[in-house]
Amino acid sequence: MAINKVILLGRVGKDPEARDVNGDKKVEFTLATTDRAYTTQSGVQVPERTEWHNIVVWRGIADVAEKYVHKGDMIYIEG
Repeated sequence: MAINKVILLGRVGKDPEARDVNGDKKVEFTLATTDRAYTTQSGVQVPERTEWHNIVVWRGIADVAEKYVHKGDMIYIEG
């Protein structure tokens, strides 16, 4: 048995877009997560890196996201 889990903490890139799919609500938005720049002990400089994630939520969570999530908000997602 294996567990596949991800935790994201980042800023919403665009306002959520809601649509109805076969009677279920679906909400989509982007989320930016950023790794800070740092310098290793050997002096190598690693630049800041931003990664974009496409987030899709359904049904009850979609209702919450549509109502409370906005561009620029910092949110925590676990799934």
